[in-house]
Amino acid sequence: MLLIIHTLGLPFLACVLMSFILGYLGTHVIKREVIFIDIALAQIAAVGAIVVHMLFKVHGNSLVASLFSFGCVLLAAGFYAFVRSMITQISLEAIIGISYAIAAAAALFLVGIAPGGHMHIQHLLSGSVLWTSGKQVIISLVVFSIVGICFYLIRKPIDGISNNYQGSSVKNMRTVFWDFIFYTLLGIIITISVQTAGIVVVFAYLIIPATISAVFSARMRLITVWTVAIIASLGGLLFAYKCDFSIGPAIAMFLGCELVIVGLIHKFRQTRGSSKYTYSY
Repeated sequence: MLLIIHTLGLPFLACVLMSFILGYLGTHVIKREVIFIDIALAQIAAVGAIVVHMLFKVHGNSLVASLFSFGCVLLAAGFYAFVRSMITQISLEAIIGISYAIAAAAALFLVGIAPGGHMHIQHLLSGSVLWTSGKQVIISLVVFSIVGICFYLIRKPIDGISNNYQGSSVKNMRTVFWDFIFYTLLGIIITISVQTAGIVVVFAYLIIPATISAVFSARMRLITVWTVAIIASLGGLLFAYKCDFSIGPAIAMFLGCELVIVGLIHKFRQTRGSSKYTYSY
């Protein structure tokens, strides 16, 4: 038992921190219907990290790489904020998908000519949660706390825009500004989280708990989101430890299983409710 705590203690703390901040952000992403925003931002940040690695021979977790990656994310945040009010012929989700495809193609090209590129791709996708250090946990705690406080202070405009994201009345310069702030803060979280957990797990944390909450519980939405994420984190970590499996995919798999179970329960409740209604009629 002590060995499990020693081995999985820091990874579990890292997962809990990501569960809280990504779970909250996921509720806004679902409302805004920009499901693939985190993958796009993560891929853009990865391109920045690869470029820095090729130019300066620095590691992807270094301060220089993080700053350059965040700079790329900052540009993307400004682009997404402005493009929604400028281009009305296609949806923002389509634009996000296009930008992701371009960034992914650029990343594949760069890792093809960069030394050790295949290892970088593996780390980018599945992360290295098992090797989370105390320093990484502290950095994540500080950054996530600062971003969380920022979101609390600006919750009214952010909530107002998310609740009416498709409305024509929100497409003005004020909304562009708050969109830029939202995508910038989201980009900070994704840049830090992907370095620890990889794209797959970050996407799962962002989308799946918020989806389960939307399907299963209208009340206590954040409590549901955080509970779902933490249970999947604990289950994925223990499963990976016992079966000598990669932690990132294990957590994503447990989150997916939770979504399937909740979907089946919801379907069963709907079927049972309609049967009662038919019988009473």
